[in-house]
Amino acid sequence: MSGKGAPADSAPDGHGLRVAVVATRWHRQVTDALVGGAQRALADCGVEDAAVVRVPGAFELPLAAKALAQQRYDAVVALGVVIRGGTPHFDYVCQAATDGLTRVGLDTGVPVGFGVLTCDTEEQALDRCGLPNSSEDKGREAVLAAVDTALLLRRIRRGEGHEEANGR
Repeated sequence: MSGKGAPADSAPDGHGLRVAVVATRWHRQVTDALVGGAQRALADCGVEDAAVVRVPGAFELPLAAKALAQQRYDAVVALGVVIRGGTPHFDYVCQAATDGLTRVGLDTGVPVGFGVLTCDTEEQALDRCGLPNSSEDKGREAVLAAVDTALLLRRIRRGEGHEEANGR
């Protein structure tokens, strides 16, 4: 199972944060489930100011994520799925989405929760997207990571975020 070793699933207190979710339209059953998990996690975190936008596919995620990050969102969550086919297209799209989303976070200073499933089969995607019979909920995990990181960055920028690093 890919979730082995994951951190505890506790929802950080995200009251007052603005979070944007950008999701693909490909593989609608999977992406709708990812968005549903993300929305439940946002509610669990107490995030009241959230937006959800859709893009055609995973290749478009970084550009939309960057535009959202530049709109004063405290965090952006990118959701989608790319399922391996018989051509190298899978590799190019996965690499472009991963590199692009990483660059968005580094260039803007806004955390990007990575909820892009890169699977060999549709069954793997269905098992990770947060459906009732799924073993994992990557939409939820991406939100929790983004909110937690946004809160950490807020503390660091205020000069308050070094207790854990210093062993206090």
